Amino acid sequence: MKNFLLYFHTARHLKLRQVLYRIFYSARKRFGVAGLPRVSKIPETMLLKFTYPIPRPCSLKGRSFIFLNRTNDFSNHIDWNFASYGKLWCYNLNYFDFLNQNEAVSADGLNLIHDFIDNTNPGSVGFEPYPVSLRIINWIKFISRHDIHDYAVDRSLYQQALLLARNPEYHLLGNHLLENAFALLFAGRYFNDSALEATARNILREELMEQILPDGAHFELSPMYHQIILDRLLDCVNLLLNNGGDPLLQLLIDKSSAMLGWLRQITFRAGSIPLLNDAAEGIAPVSAELFEYARRLDLAERTVPLKDSGYRKVSGNRFEMVMDVGNIGPDYIPGHAHSDTLSFVLYVDGVPLIVDTGTSTYETNERRLLERQTAAHNTVAIDGLQQSEVWGSFRVAQRAYVSDLVELAGSISAAHTGYDRIGVRHRREFAWDEKAITITDTVESARAHDNLAYLHFHSDVLVSYEDGAIYAGGVRISFIGATEVKIGDYLSAPKFNELVSAKLVTVKFHNKLTTTILLINNKPA
Repeated sequence: MKNFLLYFHTARHLKLRQVLYRIFYSARKRFGVAGLPRVSKIPETMLLKFTYPIPRPCSLKGRSFIFLNRTNDFSNHIDWNFASYGKLWCYNLNYFDFLNQNEAVSADGLNLIHDFIDNTNPGSVGFEPYPVSLRIINWIKFISRHDIHDYAVDRSLYQQALLLARNPEYHLLGNHLLENAFALLFAGRYFNDSALEATARNILREELMEQILPDGAHFELSPMYHQIILDRLLDCVNLLLNNGGDPLLQLLIDKSSAMLGWLRQITFRAGSIPLLNDAAEGIAPVSAELFEYARRLDLAERTVPLKDSGYRKVSGNRFEMVMDVGNIGPDYIPGHAHSDTLSFVLYVDGVPLIVDTGTSTYETNERRLLERQTAAHNTVAIDGLQQSEVWGSFRVAQRAYVSDLVELAGSISAAHTGYDRIGVRHRREFAWDEKAITITDTVESARAHDNLAYLHFHSDVLVSYEDGAIYAGGVRISFIGATEVKIGDYLSAPKFNELVSAKLVTVKFHNKLTTTILLINNKPA
């Protein structure tokens, strides 16, 4: 019965389009009509020009591939379907980002492309629409930069573009569908194929209007994915500015400008982003690279106050705090969402103090579940339950919705519905000035519950408990209403496949807890 309810509360939020396409694609694959399209003749290609894009990280050294902080040396034979490090590592292998790292050599890159063509088949991981999308863009960038004319490569590239055009990820939607469209735009321009470009335009017009919120955020609410999508959007602006223009160009510029404005606001003064929802360091281009890329393209930032994304950021002379007072994301695609409603991240004196646990894996395992659950975030868990029922790798059943949001000068308060199913409403108020931040948690219920508030500290922060207060990184944290305060350890996940020991403070309370974070040390010189 429990499993049935999980599936029910997950599936009921899906769009009909997602369900129908999932059935359609599954049936087509089952009956053997989903292979590579046959191509007797390919269109004449056009090498493209680009203003210098952001180079890819160095992920290939000799025959060693480095993705997600894991390295594998294939010696003389590359297994393009390599599964030992999980599906996401294999995805990265098939993206071919390494073609566009600064250290790439054209002859070596071309050999790798031919190796892929000769040693893969449409049933492998690399021919799923998402890796196909990223590979198309990377191949076209590489081919154009190195002035490569190779019929076998162009033929394979065209087959992959046609395959992608037949299989846009309408069953998933979200960032996957955007990546499909970006790739089709590149392929359409490279092959001068109006049908591919028309498909790309139709998807982009609809999806960009939905996926880029009025305040500029990407609607899946991961700052990391925001950076990834913005990078690709800037690539498409680059493509059209330098290769003939397009009626779509102004829309791409407008959405890029809005995304730049949101990223500018959410980025800390030190240059890093809060690792909210699925986010990790070392995956996306950093904010500074994206701002510089936009400058090379002569794009302006358009700043709208943070609102629709549910994130708010406040700053003082010594602190910066990002608060999550919004819903977990679009109901029909919450795969990158965490159970973190009313959580926050705090930097003091330019360095991280209270942080999100982060993301180390997408595999379906206990670690993935732990990193998405309520106790992995700086919020309150009640009776050991999740605010939003995260499960699997990318699933959410019942989910919390924010209510009663009130924003005043110097304070923000909100409640959420995540515990309505047990007759509880959690309400939190943030208040701040230059000297202190006060967080007031209220659990509204007719009966007693086990309430736990969590504070996750950065791994570099020393934490101690003295005279009834927590001392950490230039702040003194005191509690009114606490029945127990414990300092323990947790594993922080700043990067994929990287776990670092750090300190966790857990606070028990009855129905009300007031947490005061007092700035006690002067900013270091």
